[in-house]
Amino acid sequence: MYRKKRLVLPFLLPGLIGIIVFYVAPFFGGVWYSLTDGSFENAFVGLENYSKVWQNPMFQLGLKNTMELSLICAPSLFLLSFLLSLLLNRIRPAGGFFRSSVLLPYLMPSSAVLIIWLLWFDYGGPVNHLITLLGGNRVLWLQGAELRMPVVLLFLWKNLGFCVIIYLAALQAIPVSLYEYAALEGAGFIRQAFSITLPMIVPTAFLVFILSFVNAFRIFKEVYFIGGAYPEEPLYTLQNYMNNMYGKLNYQNVTTAAYIFAGMVFALFGLLFFLQNRAQRGLN
Repeated sequence: MYRKKRLVLPFLLPGLIGIIVFYVAPFFGGVWYSLTDGSFENAFVGLENYSKVWQNPMFQLGLKNTMELSLICAPSLFLLSFLLSLLLNRIRPAGGFFRSSVLLPYLMPSSAVLIIWLLWFDYGGPVNHLITLLGGNRVLWLQGAELRMPVVLLFLWKNLGFCVIIYLAALQAIPVSLYEYAALEGAGFIRQAFSITLPMIVPTAFLVFILSFVNAFRIFKEVYFIGGAYPEEPLYTLQNYMNNMYGKLNYQNVTTAAYIFAGMVFALFGLLFFLQNRAQRGLN
């Protein structure tokens, strides 16, 4: 066994070297950079940068909006992809076309999607036209707090298909006999989903949940395309703050904000891993 591992090591070394050079070393280098003052001497200032950034009102606004948007987008993406994958799995093989087409939004260029989205949510666009037909009043979707709705819908539309494909791969591995026996016992679609399907795909569901939060934390792209570098306050995210600090060559603030956010993300994912282990032990 040891000899086999030694034979594999030369094939792993190029990848490991690349990870160390381009990921590990910059990560620790950035930690040191966030603890200096950015002057010519690059003097060590300890946690002073962290204190200043944490008290910055724009950082606080960006962090609050990022968390709020993530708590809206990630659970919505998780639940919608789960329900859609259940429906697509039940109509196989007739649903082959739909299972293939759900990935199309994920593959489409964001710039092309943006133009369509802006036209749809324009004051005189199809969305407002539908609202007036239903007896409501037009909404300025591209201004103020209402701008969150197009951003959230764009995020869900772009990322839904990828999560559905992951779910479908796990669903198709569940024995059909379990559903047949449950149907004979009188279990309906909802009972089967929560008593058979969800317990059988807990690791996959956890993976999708993690990916949902990772993609939600990266919602800056959608915000930037729709709201620009300086969007209105309800859409100003932490990535907007870091992007603007980078444009001002304030690298200390960029790295400091990034590591504050990274620490919060690691803590969140640690909690999620703990909950997953508890759930798996409860099912076993």
